[in-house]
Amino acid sequence: MFNSSPDHTLVPLRSDPVLLGGEDRSGTTLLSILLDSHPDLVVGPEIDFTEPINLGSHILEVCALMACRDPRVIGTTKEAIDPEWFDGVHFVWQCERSGLDRDDVKTLVTRVIAERGTNLATLEDRCLLIDSIGEFRRQQTGAKRWGLKLQRRIQNICKYATIWPQAHFVHIIRDGRDVAASHDKVPGWDHRTIAEAAQGWLDVVTKAHLGAPSGRYLEVRYEDLVTAPRETATRMLEYLGLGWSERVLHHAEHKHALFDKPWGHPSADAAAQPLYTRCIGRYVQDLTPQEVEQFERLAGKELEKFGYTLSVPTLSSRE
Repeated sequence: MFNSSPDHTLVPLRSDPVLLGGEDRSGTTLLSILLDSHPDLVVGPEIDFTEPINLGSHILEVCALMACRDPRVIGTTKEAIDPEWFDGVHFVWQCERSGLDRDDVKTLVTRVIAERGTNLATLEDRCLLIDSIGEFRRQQTGAKRWGLKLQRRIQNICKYATIWPQAHFVHIIRDGRDVAASHDKVPGWDHRTIAEAAQGWLDVVTKAHLGAPSGRYLEVRYEDLVTAPRETATRMLEYLGLGWSERVLHHAEHKHALFDKPWGHPSADAAAQPLYTRCIGRYVQDLTPQEVEQFERLAGKELEKFGYTLSVPTLSSRE
């Protein structure tokens, strides 16, 4: 979907972000908030930057419409926004969730458009905008490093590792059956079938490590994060080359941009609570036995690979 132009190639970016990813509903927001609690990090939630094709001018037009309170862009839900403008409005919302205000967004977008001489149609141009946003927040907060959620885009990690050759990637993995059950709790996020849920989970957990750069990729399990937070956080911070901070174990007690302006984020309320374990194994109550068996038939080997116990024997063990 991206245009490419040999006249606008991008030199690899020099910043060293912490880029987080995982299947939706795997705990990526909680992970970002926990790391954002470290005094040397400022980590925001996701910013979707792959749509639309005219991203640069689209964002600026949306900011102008928002400034004059045009009814097409006013609201905090997708249903309230004119579909023509939703991508730009969503981008601005996500920037505000990350701690920027609208004037910051306009300034950074205008600057990158001028620097690149493009409308930010290529992936490289868009990553430069994200880099500018991250560096702005890093300087604004005095942090040593910035971070952001790539979410499901981590399955294309090799692209982002090339653009950011000093980035570190953290991939959070959650029991796919719980992921499927959790999707059904968010309006508009539910999969049409269990087969789609299983395939979506498999796409992310099986692809990310294949293109991962040596020494710059770490996998953590959601279940370990909430049941053994000190050990898991220690492993992450050591991987990132950062010293220990007790703040990461008390994320709910500290200020985070997402909590100030959640703007409908589906995980903001849950991430604002102290760590809890009650969602582990939720699939037992939320999925039918038939749905569980179908998920395990499709993804059982990967579930076992990541240490999850199956409810039914694997196909290989039946043969």
